[in-house]
Amino acid sequence: MTAPSRTHQATPGPGRAPLLTGFLVAVVVFVVVLLWAKWLPYTAKAVGLNESHTWSGSSILGVGGVQPGEAPSRHAAVSFLVAYLVAVWKALVAALLISAALQALIPRDWLVRVLDRRGRWSGAVAGGLLSTPSMMCTCCTAPVAVSLRRSGASTAATVAYWLGNPLLNPAVVVFLLLVAPWQWTVVRVVIGVVTVVAGAVLVSHLADRRRRASAGPAASGQSRAVGVPVASAPGEPAGPKDVALRFLRTLTRMTLVLVPEYLLVVLLIGAFRGWMLPLTQDAVGHGMPTVVAATVIAAILGTLFVIPTAGEIPIVQGLAVLGLPAGVLGALLITLPAISLPSMAMVGRTLGWRLTTATTVLVVLAGLLGGVLLAVL
Repeated sequence: MTAPSRTHQATPGPGRAPLLTGFLVAVVVFVVVLLWAKWLPYTAKAVGLNESHTWSGSSILGVGGVQPGEAPSRHAAVSFLVAYLVAVWKALVAALLISAALQALIPRDWLVRVLDRRGRWSGAVAGGLLSTPSMMCTCCTAPVAVSLRRSGASTAATVAYWLGNPLLNPAVVVFLLLVAPWQWTVVRVVIGVVTVVAGAVLVSHLADRRRRASAGPAASGQSRAVGVPVASAPGEPAGPKDVALRFLRTLTRMTLVLVPEYLLVVLLIGAFRGWMLPLTQDAVGHGMPTVVAATVIAAILGTLFVIPTAGEIPIVQGLAVLGLPAGVLGALLITLPAISLPSMAMVGRTLGWRLTTATTVLVVLAGLLGGVLLAVL
């Protein structure tokens, strides 16, 4: 009985070809949409910056003529939403296509084997490495993180991918090298790596502790709450028509669920942006207590605000020109890109609100470390 069993396992089953076809289609989707939305535009941007060494874009904070401290208004909301969508629409389309492909085309057991071979640390490293080619902002990477979690990826791999896209974006690192002081790049890379890997492991540890604290039926319910996949994954043989329909259903569902709440939160942030980052040298002052307080406030507000990829560069450059202390600049270099209210809203239901909050606190602490490191450098 043993020998026939081994022979059967070694022989490829009839469902192998459809699974491999789905995987190859997913890879083609990834490469094509990333070439269109990220790789080619960022290559052209880097070439231009290498010639000018000057950032040509303006801060999204001032779109529509909104000034620091200005009261919320419909004009501030709409002008911000339009400017933000113009900057990110390609990346958002790419994110939705990649997310649907992950859920509909790639077998769950394949994905788990790649991302979670040897525990939390390897999962965090794998998630961080996987994030670097996609180079998305935190909001555009949120749908992909949702798909990773629903497809069976661990908490460590999912959080590392979510945070790694904005923090370890190689294009932004190159941009910083070309237009900003070298210290900014050091802060971004060092704190970014620590946050993505060690931070993802810490959040994963908290998730495991929470599950272990539950027992029996409660544990099952809690697993569902923190995003353990409940939908069926592609693992059975299926024809091209079935695969295409599954992809379209997944894409439609994610678009209808995630995009409206995403746009609503961006609209609200745009309305209140005059109050969110009213940082000036007069407001911060020169004394150590006020500088520390300003750094803490910047770290917290930076996690709430939403920006397109590399949008932190003109913001931090503008604040540096105003004479704000290094602690504030270092905090915003980390927290502005790493996470935002819209990305929290999209990820929260799948990852779990407590773990999403824990990730936000982690980013705030990372921002404070970034402020300290930049002040020391």
